[in-house]
Amino acid sequence: MILTVTLNTALDITYRVRSLQPHSSHRVSDVAERPGGKGVNVARVLAALGHEVTVTGFAGGATGEVVRDRLSAVPGLTDALVPVAGATRRTIAVADELTGDTTQLNEPGPGIEPAEWGAFLDRYEELVAGASAVALCGSLPPGVPVGAYAGLVRTARSAEVPVLLDTSGEPLRRGVAARPDVIKPNADELAELTGSHEPLRATQDARRRGARAVVASLGAAGLLAVTPEGRWRAAPPAAVRGNPTGAGDSAVAGLLSGLLEQLPWPDRLARAVALSAATVRSATAGEFDRTAYEELLGRVAVSGEFSAA
Repeated sequence: MILTVTLNTALDITYRVRSLQPHSSHRVSDVAERPGGKGVNVARVLAALGHEVTVTGFAGGATGEVVRDRLSAVPGLTDALVPVAGATRRTIAVADELTGDTTQLNEPGPGIEPAEWGAFLDRYEELVAGASAVALCGSLPPGVPVGAYAGLVRTARSAEVPVLLDTSGEPLRRGVAARPDVIKPNADELAELTGSHEPLRATQDARRRGARAVVASLGAAGLLAVTPEGRWRAAPPAAVRGNPTGAGDSAVAGLLSGLLEQLPWPDRLARAVALSAATVRSATAGEFDRTAYEELLGRVAVSGEFSAA
């Protein structure tokens, strides 16, 4: 079982409009709703790939009930969300059909009380004991300690369970120091962590700060990985147009599934890039187009070398 942690779960709502114009009214051509938050997105992709996944984090209020109801309909996915008094947040994506661009509006999330955080920690420790891998993903809701991910990484490491961390800012800085097996920052998050805007230098620096392996998302340019086994770049065969919401989460799912299947790093990266690009192509934010994924998988260009060590 793979465990994904989403401390700031969401109900993702996607509106499609013909052309998004500031200061004007719009007719929405289509509305889609689905459970969201980075770890939930990762879990849904892993389940679609045939893995058994458990989702934990927080859910509350009427929005939380909708999230849990929708999760119950996903085959292979188990809901272990911890109930809270506050209402689960919503995220609004407005997809512009004319330009292909997407505008995102993210609510902050519910305030988490100390007793609720304690209940989550107890549940997390129980779940980690039965997990084959853990993904810690996304932002922290109000009330959760900024060093939360560092503690969750240490719990997984104590249980000898591989752990991937995908967050940003101070939670990432503290989490890296706890020595996760993999981190997956984007270029901006990596620059904020290291102070360097040169991807290879920044990725190497992030490893020195504690991460065993660093896989940096470079947007349309694909992924850069620096690991104990070597370093590689992986890129899609061509630029992909569409909605990028959830593309990074699909990449995390590709990396985790490749880890559990003991694939060599180049194959993990190819899967991650193909899933990410297939998510951009999908009509619904955060879903991946399986036909596109299967077509892209064999065309991802991976270059680099294994370490001599």
